[in-house]
Amino acid sequence: MTRYVPHLLVYISGHGFGHVAQTAPVLNRLRQLLPELRLTICSTAPAAHLQSRILGEFAHISRAVDFGMVMASALDVLAQESLHAYCEFHRDWDARVAREAEYIAALKPDAVFSNVAYLPLAAARQAGVPCAAMCSLNWADILEHYCGSMSGTAAILHQMREAYAKADAFLRVTPGMAMTDLPNLRPIDPIARLGTNHRAGIDHLLGLKNNEKLVLISMGGIATRLPMESWPEIENVRWLVQADWEVSRADVSTLESLSMDFTDVLASCDALLCKPGYGSFAEATCNGVPVLYVSRHDWPEEACLVEWLAQHGRCVEVGRKQLEEGDLHDALAELFGQPRTDSVEPRGIDQAADYLRSSIENC
Repeated sequence: MTRYVPHLLVYISGHGFGHVAQTAPVLNRLRQLLPELRLTICSTAPAAHLQSRILGEFAHISRAVDFGMVMASALDVLAQESLHAYCEFHRDWDARVAREAEYIAALKPDAVFSNVAYLPLAAARQAGVPCAAMCSLNWADILEHYCGSMSGTAAILHQMREAYAKADAFLRVTPGMAMTDLPNLRPIDPIARLGTNHRAGIDHLLGLKNNEKLVLISMGGIATRLPMESWPEIENVRWLVQADWEVSRADVSTLESLSMDFTDVLASCDALLCKPGYGSFAEATCNGVPVLYVSRHDWPEEACLVEWLAQHGRCVEVGRKQLEEGDLHDALAELFGQPRTDSVEPRGIDQAADYLRSSIENC
């Protein structure tokens, strides 16, 4: 007799790394609960990034079924271009759902899990496969914020919200947008990967002085390079950036030179410089790392993220001009002067994993 092996088909948005940051810890915990679980990951996120976050073997299908919003940079949304892309995506919507339903059926999963594409949810329902969504946002609310008053948006928003509502549950991660119009909403606690502090080894490797602060710069997986060549030096501050920025300064080191897991690096740093994003804020706060952030202002998820960060962590906002000019001395001094806070436990990992296990076992 052939042994039953449960199969979960997971869709992870490639719109920034926050979607992977939310999903991977849940999948890793689920694997502990269901050791024989077979995973298929459908995502345009880089394979190397997925492999660095998701433990064990999985099949990776590099295929886009959502795009979030069209971006000019990590901080700038192109609203008109985004609406045009959504109009194209929803052209002959019923046929698109039917094709995706056939695709899902051919893979024969026991359940579908999406962060946070809505097409797979509508398709899974049509294919008769249990499905759930999980995220701190949904693309319908984001699109409505930027394009709700534009012609042609209403019909698209209706189809998007209908698809999200067809999921068996929408696990709304904390912090997250309200999403009160979703009848299947289930709020859960924060999700974040916890790292190990290797600061002593990093100090030795990079030659850091005892009082030198290490500040990690991460823009959340959306290509944006800061003009660091013109930044003034800040005494006793070493910046840590990705190697492909190709910054040649004595006060800059590269992430890749450490050959270390990203979350371990984060947990070893004195501060994180980033844009508001779920993965960055949640992982920094849960690992006890203070945050210097540049506001996106018009990003509708930002308010709930910043409110939560200010309540549970240490943070200082800097302006766009400050960031571009590297005028960060006073902001860093203020950040380092804030009292330490208790780190937050990422209990949402177990909550989401328990839900998925129950869904798979009851198929």
